[in-house]
Amino acid sequence: MSRFLVRRVLGALVILLIISAITFGLFYAVPRDPALMACGKNCTPDVLAQIRQNLGIDKPIPVQYWHWLEGVFMGREYAGYGHCPAPCLGYSFANREPVLGTILDRLPTTLSLAFGAAVVFLILGIGAGMLAAVKHGKFLDKFASSASLLGSSLQIYFVGYIAMFFLVAKLGLFAQPSYTPLTEDPVAWFSGLLLPWLVLAIIFTANYTRMTRSQLVEQLSEDYVRTARAKGLSRRNVFFRFAWRGAMGPIVTVFGIDLGTLIGGAIITETTFSMQGIGRLAVKSVDQSDLPMLLGVTLLSAGAIVFFNIIVDAVYALIDPRIRLA
Repeated sequence: MSRFLVRRVLGALVILLIISAITFGLFYAVPRDPALMACGKNCTPDVLAQIRQNLGIDKPIPVQYWHWLEGVFMGREYAGYGHCPAPCLGYSFANREPVLGTILDRLPTTLSLAFGAAVVFLILGIGAGMLAAVKHGKFLDKFASSASLLGSSLQIYFVGYIAMFFLVAKLGLFAQPSYTPLTEDPVAWFSGLLLPWLVLAIIFTANYTRMTRSQLVEQLSEDYVRTARAKGLSRRNVFFRFAWRGAMGPIVTVFGIDLGTLIGGAIITETTFSMQGIGRLAVKSVDQSDLPMLLGVTLLSAGAIVFFNIIVDAVYALIDPRIRLA
């Protein structure tokens, strides 16, 4: 198992290095003047010249990338702005602060939103999918399938504004969506995030309901499941010991990708509920043409997806021992 995970981690590091090189090239080689874009809207000739010096625009792109990569491991000095300690993902000249510091400041909001919503849509989605599979062909199955189809067609920004208007402004059933650090006030943290969790979970719940139902229905029709039933095993034992374990693989894969994407920034949800997370930071960086910050957010999103793919591989190895030998 340890050798399996070591191979996956080394492969992930290589992938992240390739992603960082390609992303850096796109951000700093394609624009005609990346220093002008990184300078922001309120740019003066002196500041622009200083940014050109810090970015090393006069040097080839591979040399610029090598200096950026050195900063990730050893830190970097930015003339006129100070020292960026390792790991340094760059310096936001628009905000006059290191990129990583800003990302870490916004990350707790996104983590709270992502993990809270994940708990909701896993419980509701998998639970509804299991119920639909058990009641295959009956009313509950048809109702769950219809509800999931309706839920997957909804848009977060539409549902979010409707929910805030009726459930917050009119009826007062939910608190105004906001983020309070968990360590400061757990009750305010929960109440401020409850409505965004539910709204974000609507679409994911629908997808997981359909996926869980289809996988379980397929597994329940397999020969080994029918054989287990013929041997006299209880319906519950057959369902959870054989069918459920066989259906977990695709669900775990999709969940790993979904969670990594959410941690990379739930842009629409954070914008709808005015939450200052990674998604809103990405939107702001695009608006300000803040290339260093946008590069950092992009790499964080890629890193989150790669990391959770490693977790998925580990879970797969636990579910199916044959994978450890691959």
